[in-house]
Amino acid sequence: MPRPNWFLAFPLPGAFVLDLPPLPAQFRRFDPEDVHLTLAFLGGCGAAAAERALAALDERMQRAPLPSIPVSLGEVVPMGGSPRSYTALSALLERGRSETSACLVALRDVLLEAATGRQEKRPPKPHVSVARPRSRATDAQRAAGLAWAAELDLRHVSATLDRVALYTWHEARHERLFQIVSERRLA
Repeated sequence: MPRPNWFLAFPLPGAFVLDLPPLPAQFRRFDPEDVHLTLAFLGGCGAAAAERALAALDERMQRAPLPSIPVSLGEVVPMGGSPRSYTALSALLERGRSETSACLVALRDVLLEAATGRQEKRPPKPHVSVARPRSRATDAQRAAGLAWAAELDLRHVSATLDRVALYTWHEARHERLFQIVSERRLA
């Protein structure tokens, strides 16, 4: 098994995924406990480096507490890779997009540098993943996934980004994808 990835993210109440229509073949719906909005993806940096990022977050929050951000979900789009070889179907933010983008810009490079010594080159695109294609998904199945996503209306799903958690892979990846290692409440 490859080295587990680590990331800091805002956990969201994910019960809404249980009400989504059935997914096409070769897709996996996120478990409600796995639903989050990524703040900083650290990659396979290891536990010690991830803890350095968490310490940097603690230091930053002591100097300037982070406010909670009310958000709502919007359009579901393919993320990661090209539209044909995407790695997730994710809801963009409708409400709270600019505030969340500003938070990502203010924090993610500090957290990434603490863990890995690098910075993010891409502009922020706050999103909440709801499903993933399996690696065996064919082009036709991926196209069916895009059609499934186009039919979703998640504007009724709202939450407050009021905590940040350090995540890594779940030990039983066939049950859940991620597990929270540590968590911080926002102001």
